[in-house]
Amino acid sequence: MACINRRDIGLLVLRAGTGAVLAVHGSQKLGGCFGGGGIEKTTAAMEAMGFHPPKHSALAAGLGEAGGGLLLALGLATPAAGAAAAGTMAGAVAVHAPSGFFAMGGGYEYPAFLGFVAAAIGVTGAGRYSLDHATGHVVDRPWVVALAFAGSALAAASVVSRRAKGQAAQADQTDEGV
Repeated sequence: MACINRRDIGLLVLRAGTGAVLAVHGSQKLGGCFGGGGIEKTTAAMEAMGFHPPKHSALAAGLGEAGGGLLLALGLATPAAGAAAAGTMAGAVAVHAPSGFFAMGGGYEYPAFLGFVAAAIGVTGAGRYSLDHATGHVVDRPWVVALAFAGSALAAASVVSRRAKGQAAQADQTDEGV
């Protein structure tokens, strides 16, 4: 019988806590749970923040947070879960970046932290106390890590770039109308 490993217990605690926070936050976006606005209000917020198409952006953000968070908490498909959550948080960082770093001033401190933790778990793996371990790491292979993070980085860069271009075009239209 294997002895309890502090590192695996630590990964379990980190995964469960981070995954739960992300899952709850995403469920606010998707279903209006826990005082959230649901998909309609999230869609309106995405449009106001410059994400297009706004409903697809709302669904992607909600699924990245809720789905990625749930999978992280369970330790299932951990590389994909960590990459999805980290990519989603990259979009949130872009929204909050103009307000600086600190969350107290509306900055990107909190989504950046969640993104880094999710990425670290995705790269490190879920540990012994996880569904990945129970399934023989079928979806937790080095090639999955590389593919998941490359895909997430490309998707996040595309979304953030498209938002920035849209905001620049909107600013140009506003300047021309003055």
